Amino acid sequence: MKRKVLIVYPDFVENKAGTKLKGSYSEGIASISAVLKQGGHDVSLLHMNGKIPKEEYVKELREQKPDVVAFSTWTSAYKIVKELLVWTKEEGIFTLVGGYHATLCPEEVIADPGVDCVCIGEGEYPFLDLCERFDDKEALYQTESLWFNTDGGTVKNPVRPFIEDLDTLPPPDMGLFDFDNFLSSRIKTAIVMVSRGCIFGCTYCANSQLRKVYPRANHYARFKSPQRAVEYLQSILDRYPYIGYFNFMDSILNMHKEWFEEFIVLYAEKLKIPFSCRLRLDLLNEDIVKKLKEAGCYLVDVGIESGDADMRKDWLHRPMGDEVIEQSFSYFRKYKISTLTFNIVGLPHEDIRKSLKTVKLNARIKPTKMVVSIFYPFPHTKLTDMAKEAGFLPEDADYNSEVVCKQPQYKDKQIRFAQHYFKIFVRLFKFSYMLPKFLGKPLEKFFGWCFCTRAKPHRFLVALHSGCIKMLHGAKRLLMKLSPKTYVKLRDKSVNLKTDKKEDKKAGGN
Repeated sequence: MKRKVLIVYPDFVENKAGTKLKGSYSEGIASISAVLKQGGHDVSLLHMNGKIPKEEYVKELREQKPDVVAFSTWTSAYKIVKELLVWTKEEGIFTLVGGYHATLCPEEVIADPGVDCVCIGEGEYPFLDLCERFDDKEALYQTESLWFNTDGGTVKNPVRPFIEDLDTLPPPDMGLFDFDNFLSSRIKTAIVMVSRGCIFGCTYCANSQLRKVYPRANHYARFKSPQRAVEYLQSILDRYPYIGYFNFMDSILNMHKEWFEEFIVLYAEKLKIPFSCRLRLDLLNEDIVKKLKEAGCYLVDVGIESGDADMRKDWLHRPMGDEVIEQSFSYFRKYKISTLTFNIVGLPHEDIRKSLKTVKLNARIKPTKMVVSIFYPFPHTKLTDMAKEAGFLPEDADYNSEVVCKQPQYKDKQIRFAQHYFKIFVRLFKFSYMLPKFLGKPLEKFFGWCFCTRAKPHRFLVALHSGCIKMLHGAKRLLMKLSPKTYVKLRDKSVNLKTDKKEDKKAGGN
């Protein structure tokens, strides 16, 4: 029997301005929708780009009259989802919760009011089974990967094996989303993924815990075949011809060497659309960077996380030395590929001087852009457990707090200062490194003292910087909305893409 499914996607990160533009595309939701529609079911999406009042939400439910309302959520959004679940159950509608928070914390989620079912792991075929068995309670309550609240208690089913061959999945249902009104679409960029999972065990990342729910964890990281991946990307260009850039959101695009080398050559032959991607530095060499450039890569995102080698090795389980990082960035500069680094401050067992090492490392490698985050303890990850063992994280931690992990040696005000002034001090240290040693060394020491000293008004400086950043981000979002072409031109100029296009034209004419 045909079922009507409403998927609720609370997506508050990208669109804090409250505009009509949507936030971000979810490949997982699009894939689930494609499988359900292939099975003959009706799927719609409530893409929430901000909190909505109860009256508006209930009106949506009554108009759509779904058989099932499914929520895809992460930890920071779950507080709002819990409220929506109660409202949904008041309307007598069956509820399902999925996403990485449900997978990592099923015991917590299944116990919450308003929850009928929790999906653990990949949701395509468990969700399809739920729709097919909806009227047969005996069969329904035996569906793999699903936990149920029943009159007789909680039913906990084993996890269904993950989908080993991604090529067997139907193309993701991108039409479920208002694709044309994504922030990324306004700047001609498509968010794409050609893989699932990660082979590495970084302690702060949810990926290492997500794969543990499956019996064959070693095979959890999977890619579409290079041919199917290129076909998928081409289908996006066919459907949305205004797209001029791809942003690969895969955990690590160069995770599997043989796959990557075949894919990047095929991409260069068939597409050669400018793209950005995430890479792992200890899997790089100069030849790979050269191939990336030839295929049209204009920006790479890489995780630095900490500039302290011991922190990376002992606490983050990322055993790569500074020399590997610095060598990789020399390749990126040589082939004129812009770079973005991910950095974390406030890590367990860190202090302000170790954060200073992260600042200095960024100053040496000279990334084009930097993202600086305060450590966020994802539930049940190794680093979260380490923080709890050290007494830095109580069981009832406030996940809505800016600084969740509380440490005596690294005060909240210092962590917030390090995050807010990270980029400024990177520029200062870069300047000191350019000077002759007799000038640069004293200046480097002075900047280090300024960064680390407690004798400064941390809270005032953070408030001042926050105000400036809000103004800049507001101006950026306004420009993306009112004049996306101008935004794209400025972005291309910032990553040297415009120059590369001119060089390509000259090369084509010779």
